Amino acid sequence: MAGSVRPGPPVRPGPPVRVVGVGGSLRAESTSRTALEVALEGAAASGADTQLIWVRDLDLPLYTAEHAPPPAAHQFADAVYGCDAMIWSSPTYHGSVSGSFKNALDWLILLAERDPPYLSNKPVGLVTTAGGVQGLQAVNSMDFIARSLRAWSVPLVLPVPQSWSTFDPDGRLTDEAVAAQLRALGAEVVRAARQFREKGTCDYAEDRPFTPAGSGVTTGGG
Repeated sequence: MAGSVRPGPPVRPGPPVRVVGVGGSLRAESTSRTALEVALEGAAASGADTQLIWVRDLDLPLYTAEHAPPPAAHQFADAVYGCDAMIWSSPTYHGSVSGSFKNALDWLILLAERDPPYLSNKPVGLVTTAGGVQGLQAVNSMDFIARSLRAWSVPLVLPVPQSWSTFDPDGRLTDEAVAAQLRALGAEVVRAARQFREKGTCDYAEDRPFTPAGSGVTTGGG
């Protein structure tokens, strides 16, 4: 499966937090892929091991329960299940996420029978890019998806509107202020993942119960 692991610098004893970034579009000059890469830089700078999975490289067929899942779908699901936290990044298409991004997440049905299932208690950072000014609509869609997969959406989200003014024609990020915000999001995802690992909760989730992995019971996402 595409996406190499980038080890982060050691910052404390114990295994490093592992953050998997998923997203981008099918465009070679994908701005959402660039945004994801920069957010993962922030996670790596905070000591996490990171992996970027570009939906273009996944090349997954449209999800259907009528056919056997391809090996790429199993590899993708295993990579996601093995991480401590995620960052999602999608372009905004007609007020929601792209079809290719949603299709990749649909294949996470393969995690339904795991214990705990799906993305239980994994923090997820949400990033979108938009040609117009409505990037937050896609963020809202992502939040609903994260909840359905039993993950926790990090409150710090980053919709990047008017991407034509933030990225060059080759998809490279040219706005350092936006880059700094993306890196801050990556760092926050790592902080939340460490707090879940060490305390069984994080400070924006303290009003909801947490059930340790392996108990057979899981909480809802947020």
